[in-house]
Amino acid sequence: MKTIKHLLLAAVAVIAFAGSANAQFKFGPRVGINVNSLHFNKDVISSDNRTGFNAGVEAEFTVPVIGVGLDASLMYVRRNNQIKDDDGVTNKHCDYFEIPVNVKWKMNIPVIAKLVKPYIFTGPSFAFLTSKRAINEAIKYKSVDTSWNFGLGLEFISHLQISAYYGLGLNKSIIPIHVPGVNAKAIDGKTHCWTVTAAWLF
Repeated sequence: MKTIKHLLLAAVAVIAFAGSANAQFKFGPRVGINVNSLHFNKDVISSDNRTGFNAGVEAEFTVPVIGVGLDASLMYVRRNNQIKDDDGVTNKHCDYFEIPVNVKWKMNIPVIAKLVKPYIFTGPSFAFLTSKRAINEAIKYKSVDTSWNFGLGLEFISHLQISAYYGLGLNKSIIPIHVPGVNAKAIDGKTHCWTVTAAWLF
């Protein structure tokens, strides 16, 4: 967590120094779909990919010319999971308020820059569980889920942004309640997620 904090502070400092007087600020709605799966380090439990959705708002701060900036969103996220163990199959959804914060670089390519700008981004995401924690009698969701996002996108006519990114889980998404005869460390479920979103920023 200290490393994440230091990276974000360094990014903010560089962007602010580069040209805060000319910075551009945008804000608008954002919606999308996500395909997530729980990854385990043992054969105690397995999980299949499942599709969910997300919706919320995004704010973006960009330094013109160099195209470097930050964006942050507040998203409602529904994740659907199918978990398989010795007791059978459990279909379960979990709801989060998620806050992704990214460093973003927009590429100002001559001739086409006014119509479309490719961009790449990366940064941490913090998801806070709002639904019930228990999955079954043995396992439950953790209340806070953190991940690191790697993504790319296209901005059209300076307003519409279409992006896709991969969220690499950094901590356990699920933890054991009680599993007789099984070491709790064997259940190391981390959420990995592909997400595609569209945002309209004013």
